[in-house]
This record gives sequence, structure tokens and C-alpha cells, in this order.
Amino acid sequence: MEIITESLRKFNTFGLDASSKGIIAINSEQDLFDFLVQGLSPAKILGGGSNILLTQDLDAYILKNNIKGIEVVDEDADQVIVKVGAGESWHQFVLWALSHNLGGLENLSLIPGSVGAAPMQNIGAYGVEQENIFHSLNAIHLDTGVRKTLFKSECKFGYRESVFKNELYSQFFITHVSYILSKRNHVLHLEYGAIKDVLLNNNITEPSIRDISDAVIEIRQSKLPDPKKIGNAGSFFKNPVIHLSQYQDLKIKYPDMPSYPVDLQTVKVPAGWLIEQAGMKGFTIGSIGVHKLQALVLVNYGGGKGKDLWQLALDVQSKVRDKFNIIIHPEVNIW
Repeated sequence: MEIITESLRKFNTFGLDASSKGIIAINSEQDLFDFLVQGLSPAKILGGGSNILLTQDLDAYILKNNIKGIEVVDEDADQVIVKVGAGESWHQFVLWALSHNLGGLENLSLIPGSVGAAPMQNIGAYGVEQENIFHSLNAIHLDTGVRKTLFKSECKFGYRESVFKNELYSQFFITHVSYILSKRNHVLHLEYGAIKDVLLNNNITEPSIRDISDAVIEIRQSKLPDPKKIGNAGSFFKNPVIHLSQYQDLKIKYPDMPSYPVDLQTVKVPAGWLIEQAGMKGFTIGSIGVHKLQALVLVNYGGGKGKDLWQLALDVQSKVRDKFNIIIHPEVNIW
């Protein structure tokens, strides 16, 4: 087992400099067991590093999840169950599904990060969440080394939530995730965002799953900065869900306020719109700021500090709360 001591800068998409007790590459379950028998602690699990904000040096070992592999483990005439290594790139998994003409992932194209992080965050985009196609996951308890399989109901998925962000936080190392993908009779999701507009602009009236993926990629690339060029973690805040009566009151004052119904009593309001209306879109201070094209995204232009980005996030929260009496919560994990 090799312990690497180097900056975490290249292991997080914000490009923030931070140190740790050491980085251990986990390429297999055996690598994890080899680490556990050493009795080293504490440990933090890192996938693609696209959903964390490092605010300080870490007094912990970093377990870098590199477990790879994509395998069809079951299928019938309509669908397949695909088992994926948690260290696989999420977008590469999406591309694999598209190349095999398997539906279900197309709306989730170009989301950064690893497959193992997907159920932890219950990632989602353009009207689809990973829980819609989730089957199960395999994990190993970091204290006992016991293997465990968790199915959908046990993961307690919610909006950017799961059991792994709450009562099972930091207890399990996810090794594989299994998804149910469609071979035929797949229902396309075109209602959310600008997907229909992009398809129309490209003269596509009967879209394939590849067409939808291409549209989502086009939309994301037009709004979201490439972390290879500008440090960021994608959407920093979750879209808040508010009571219908509060939304109706706000709609009188702000008639252009967009929303998406959640149920008969609540609606989801785009956090990016709230941040923009609060005057924070494009705001910069030193080498950090709020992105000029998408207010949901906080950025590190180079040399920024994690603690300063966190203070900026708190300032954005405060501005939105003062203007709308709505609290927006981070989607990004704060370390």
C-alpha cells in the first residue's frame, strides 16, 4: 500500500491547495481491506473531487476511489442491469450507455464526478435524477470491513440527498453501483430547461437518446465553465423548495419568478434566478466570484482560498435570504 503525500490541488475541481495525511489509491476491494488492516484513521473518501470545497488542510487520509469496470449483470427484452465501478467517470458511463443504445442516462450527460458519488448526492439534471434508474450499490463498512448491498429504499433518496449524507455519513466506501437501463420503450424527458428549444433549433422532431444527450451537453457547455479552465464544482447551491403560499406571495412582487411544481403544496424555485435577482451574478472579489453566465456556480479564477469561497457562499445565502426570505443550501460538500 503506497501513501502519497502531495497537494490535493489536482484532486478537486476548484483547484484548491490543501494537504492531508496522505493519499491512498483504492483500485480494488482488496486495496481497501489492505488499508483497513493498517488501522489508520481518520479517512475521507474522494471520487472525482467535483463536489467538494476544501476550506482547510485535512487531518485525514484520503482514499481515492479508482475502482473501474462496466458490466451487464442481468437483462431481459426491455432492460438491462449494469454494474459499474464506483471510480468510473460518470460521463464516461453515460457515453458507454449511449454507445450501447441504452436509455436512462441521457439527461444526466456531462455531469462531472464519479459513479460512486452519484447515489451519495442523488445527482440530477433536466428533470431526471439518478434514483429514477438506480438498482442497488455495493459498499464496505470502514469500521468493520463488512460488505453490504443497499437497494433503493435503503438509500433514502431525496433532492440531492441520500442516507450517505445523513445517518450513514462517512461510514461506507462504495465499490460498485448498479443501474437499470432501457433497451426499448424508453420514455424520453424533454420538459425541463431548454432541451426542446435546442432540439428545435437543430431541426430534430423525433429525438433519439443521443440527440437528447447532445442537447444537454450543448446547454451545459453554454452555461457552465469548464473546470479545466476555471476552477468550480458545478452547481454550488440546491434549488430551494418552498411552500406554494410563499411562492404565490412572492409572485405578486416578482411576476417573472420561475418555478417547477413539486407537489400540490410546494414548488421548486431556481436558486440561480434568486442569486441573480439578489445582485450577485458575476460578482468577483480577488480571485474568486460568482460566475457571470450561471449564478449557481462559484468559481476560483486561480489562487483562491477555500475559506474565502465558503465566505462568499455565506454572503450569497445572506443576500438571497434578505431579499426573498428563502434559504438556499449548498449542494457541494464542505470539507
